[in-house]
This record gives sequence, C-alpha cells and structure tokens, in this order.
Amino acid sequence: MAIDVGLSAGLVHTVTADDSARVVGSGDLDVLATPRLLALAEAATVAALTEADIPADRTTVGTRVELEHLRPTPVGETVTVGAELVHVDGRLLRFEVIVTDDADRVAARVLVTRVVVERDAFLRRAAR
Repeated sequence: MAIDVGLSAGLVHTVTADDSARVVGSGDLDVLATPRLLALAEAATVAALTEADIPADRTTVGTRVELEHLRPTPVGETVTVGAELVHVDGRLLRFEVIVTDDADRVAARVLVTRVVVERDAFLRRAAR
C-alpha cells in the first residue's frame, strides 16, 4: 500500500437551507452550519484518496479534526472545498482542507486526520 503526500481533491457545494445552522440545529441563522462544513471537508479528504493504492479490504476513517470556521456563508452562496494530503506516517494520514466562499475568501481551515483500517476488523470492534 502506497499513499503519497500531495494527493488532493476539491468539491464545490451550493449552500441550501438543509445545510443551515437553523435546520441542522447548531444555531438559528441561515448560514452554512459548522457540522455541514465538517462533513464537506471530510468528503473532500475521501475524494482525495480515490486514486490512492488502498487495498479493497481496507478503508480510512476519520479520527481527529481541528476546525476554524472563520466566516459565515449564507444560504444560496457556493463554497469550494479543497483537501490536500500533507503528511503520511504509516496508516496515519493528515489533510489540510481550505474552504473558500464566492468571493474567494477563506471561510474555514480544517486539519483532518484519517487512519487506514481493515474493514472487517473495524466493523467487528464497532459491533461490540
């Protein structure tokens, strides 16, 4: 299994009412909710790994997140989420994720740590 620093992916998402803090329950404003922002950041890290040499019996799971939500993004605006793999240490993978808004302003910075796990063993532990 070879996973190299530099793998990257991006996604673009238009913020809908379903993404809002009001609907998600993390606040009462019609702006991108922090939990939805985190989900988008994680989705970008997963997308970055689509070209990685990970055996079919393994996958990655998120284990740690450091998130700075720096500016609000109103419903109707678009965010661009870019993830880059910046550190590999055996099974441990660390990504830097930058989220920008329509005006190309940084809306969030996220560090996401993922770990490569054996699918079946992970699910057995989860079922205990």
